[in-house]
Amino acid sequence: MLYNNLSSYFRKKHGKRLKKICIDGGFGCPNRDGTCGVGGCIYCGERGAGEHIDEGLSIEKQVKTALSKAGDEELFVAYFQSFTNTYAPLEILKKRYDEALIDDRIVHLAIGTRPDCIDEDIASLIASYKNRVGVWVELGLQTANDKTAYVINRGYDTSVFERALKILEKYEIPVCVHLIVGLPGEGEEEIKATCKYLSRFEIWGVKIHSIFVMKNTRLADMYYNGEYEPPTLDEYVRLASYIISHLSKKIIIHRITGDCPKELLVAPSWNENKNEIIEKIQNYLKENSISQGSLYGDFK
Repeated sequence: MLYNNLSSYFRKKHGKRLKKICIDGGFGCPNRDGTCGVGGCIYCGERGAGEHIDEGLSIEKQVKTALSKAGDEELFVAYFQSFTNTYAPLEILKKRYDEALIDDRIVHLAIGTRPDCIDEDIASLIASYKNRVGVWVELGLQTANDKTAYVINRGYDTSVFERALKILEKYEIPVCVHLIVGLPGEGEEEIKATCKYLSRFEIWGVKIHSIFVMKNTRLADMYYNGEYEPPTLDEYVRLASYIISHLSKKIIIHRITGDCPKELLVAPSWNENKNEIIEKIQNYLKENSISQGSLYGDFK
């Protein structure tokens, strides 16, 4: 196997592939409301990664709509995706998580959030669901380079990420880390440094995202002004393959590309074809006789 992918993990654990119910939980973001910043990350759209989720539906309605299209034998992950899904008082968090876990076919709860929105009380609440479903938390690191973090308006430095990891580890909550290839000013050296940085920690999962320029974002303004140019497809394939080959074999790779709704995509045009990107990465790995973890020893 070229890399330890999420589908294979689920098949081994549950005997079948699972489907994700992507949920807009109605949360905000401290990097938009002035708590730690305004405007959000420069690549983030107006719906905080929830552009493909139907607007205006309650959490229960979102879940029931997805389940209504499924067979009785199918299993699901309730994935709180839009914005920062631990950014609310504990009683609200519990109420919204409970609204999603309304069917026995939902066997995992995944929560996307920011490292600066993790504390002991939140981790304890999330851990309390482990007696009902599998649980993991997704943290948007994107890069280990604090200079890049400032450019993209991430709103926290890597020490905050490390503190969140320690808290989640204490409560034995698996963590999936998001990485983005093609951030402004980043190339091969920055990708290498981020991989080396991650090798210091016990990470359960990683999502590798291809950068895309979305309409109505500050990254789009930079692109139109000639201040930013996304990587070519070949560059992305090479750098994503570098990440894969330098990740521990124990890590579950949740995805190796990102996708943007076509009507919102500004650039690069190659981002439209998700299957082609995946195929090219797999071919690159095969042609260069590398696989997940095959070069992990470079960091040891």
